[in-house]
Amino acid sequence: MHKIEGLIAAAFTPFYEDGSINSEMIPLLVNKLVRDGLKGIFVCGSNGEGPNMTIAERKFVAAEFVKAAAGRLKIIVHVGHSSITEARALAAHAAEIKADAFASVAAFYFKPTSVQNLVGCMGDIAGAAPDLPFYYYHIPHLTGVGMDMIKFLELAEGTIPNLAGIKYTATTLQEYQSCLNYKKGKFDILFGVDEMLLPALAVGARGAIGSTYTFAAPLYVATMEAFRKGDMKAARESHAYMVEVIRVLLKYPPIPGQKAMMKMLGWDLGPCRLPLATLSQESFDQFYNELAELSFFEKLPRLNEVKL
Repeated sequence: MHKIEGLIAAAFTPFYEDGSINSEMIPLLVNKLVRDGLKGIFVCGSNGEGPNMTIAERKFVAAEFVKAAAGRLKIIVHVGHSSITEARALAAHAAEIKADAFASVAAFYFKPTSVQNLVGCMGDIAGAAPDLPFYYYHIPHLTGVGMDMIKFLELAEGTIPNLAGIKYTATTLQEYQSCLNYKKGKFDILFGVDEMLLPALAVGARGAIGSTYTFAAPLYVATMEAFRKGDMKAARESHAYMVEVIRVLLKYPPIPGQKAMMKMLGWDLGPCRLPLATLSQESFDQFYNELAELSFFEKLPRLNEVKL
């Protein structure tokens, strides 16, 4: 199986001020991500506010990203939903629009009660698009479903024929490494905690999906390049900088905070959907000043400084 190498941006969904989808911004955002050296886009996930959108909106947004990408980078569509039936409909749609892959979180209201139960749920969803690679999206701090991922692979490999791997968004690096090494690297295990990218590279990561790659990919690419060349000093310094940026970010709600960062860089992606609350002007200004103290805006180009 072909594995994804490099960075995939967990893209934010652009909204107008009234909360409707700003589809005009999607091609501009995709062009930016191509230019920044991304290998793919993860659509309608946590950062894309997929769980806050209607099924019709999610289908529309996924189709717009596929159309805008035009094969220049991979599009992975998140189809997770607390209704397995709705998740299956989204999976079938991902295949219909010719996305490159799809992924699903565990149901997060009535939760799976065992690994076997989780595998059964994921198998049902994956079966709705059997010809498309499927990734289980492991994000226990949001779903409340934190199970043994090696056990998941053991049970899923025989029952989910199109299982490509796991989008692994957890800080348990020892389990992540075990998943990478399972059956000599049989599955594609994409790492999902941006501020731990360098440690993940150290245990064998080749691909990663993250929200901050939407605006700071060049800084992470520098970390990966330095690591690849064996220049650990440069890799540590580059990575340490983004750790400090994320330490500032985490003083604010992460998704509204990152949409604010995009706006600071000239990309107004609109408000967030409740229960996510857009930053107040006071918080926005305070956040801007904290980032400016880190020379953040000197390291990344603003929209008006780049050719689209």
